Amino acid sequence: MSSADIVSALRKFDAYPKTLDDFRIKTFGGATVTILSGIIMTLLFVSELQAYLSPDVSEELFVDTSRGTKLRINLDIIIPSISCEFLVLDAMDTSGEQHLHIEHNIYKRRLDKSGNPVEEPRKEDLGATITGAQFSQDTNTTKETCGSCYGAGGPNECCNTCEAVKQAYRRKQWAIDKLQDVKQCQVENYSDKLKTAFTEACQIYGYMEVNRVGGSFHIAPGQSFSINHVHVHDVQPFSSSNFNTSHRITHLSFGKNIPGKTNPIDGTEVVTHEGSTMFQYYVKIVPTTYVSKDNTILLTNQFSVTRHQKVISTISGESGMPGIFFNYELAPMMVKYTERERSFGHFATNVCAIIGGVFTVAGLIDSLLYHSYKAIQKKIELGKVN
Repeated sequence: MSSADIVSALRKFDAYPKTLDDFRIKTFGGATVTILSGIIMTLLFVSELQAYLSPDVSEELFVDTSRGTKLRINLDIIIPSISCEFLVLDAMDTSGEQHLHIEHNIYKRRLDKSGNPVEEPRKEDLGATITGAQFSQDTNTTKETCGSCYGAGGPNECCNTCEAVKQAYRRKQWAIDKLQDVKQCQVENYSDKLKTAFTEACQIYGYMEVNRVGGSFHIAPGQSFSINHVHVHDVQPFSSSNFNTSHRITHLSFGKNIPGKTNPIDGTEVVTHEGSTMFQYYVKIVPTTYVSKDNTILLTNQFSVTRHQKVISTISGESGMPGIFFNYELAPMMVKYTERERSFGHFATNVCAIIGGVFTVAGLIDSLLYHSYKAIQKKIELGKVN
């Protein structure tokens, strides 16, 4: 068998017979369909390529058995109507460990009413409740001078700072009528702080790591301390109704950021026209593990939140104190996301399906338009003859 016979035999298997160029008709409708189908093919190909380059993330749900890790809380909150001098951040958990004045990794930034920084951010040390024994020891460290406690101190007790006088009065559960009249407060320019109490804003931001159990943290006005294991805030010389706790939550998250993670209350702004308002956020945290394609494991958390607010008033019987309170608890289940590379064979199959499908549908549409046009044209010609 010659080579010509072999070529002739192979031609019988051609699934794509070609028509003669002399019998091809090019139309305006066909050109339009071709251009549109080409655009559609391109868009679908780009979409499929993006899907192929992005990792395939699978989701699993199982019981959380992890222990011993810390819970990282990231926050950025602005209180536009209270100065930083009269705001504290406290945190506590259900294990009994209580932290007061959490500022070891938290910064305060003074802002004016327009939101512009007044000074550089200030980072303060982690504080704790001051007991009576600690207070006496701290206030007697300087023996050269011994400030008066104005009747609230114990024997040989010195109050050399404005805060020391306030602590002495708290232990006695006395009220100070005019702090600006206290000599130690005059030295510390306490009256100037009173003037800016409601003419400045405050931004509190940073992160803190707490025990990985349910707990709470809050931002509230006044110095915080404990009396008989009861957590209270001293707002003197003001009353609770003077503090407007309107706020803007720029950011709140628990743990590191992972692809696809959203923080549901970022950008939330809450405005109240009443003083002494208590805002409560109830947060449900779901521990989350993210395994990337290179087997790097990221531990983080997702959460949902609901908000409640009430005005503190002895007349209505609503108890509490003004501030922004976050109560969080951890779900017993954990979500695990795992990244996997997508199959190239799957990508190639989809691309071929896109090209073949669009080409076939475009051919059907072009054929329908062409034959419809010919049929209408024929009827018009027959109408002219008659």
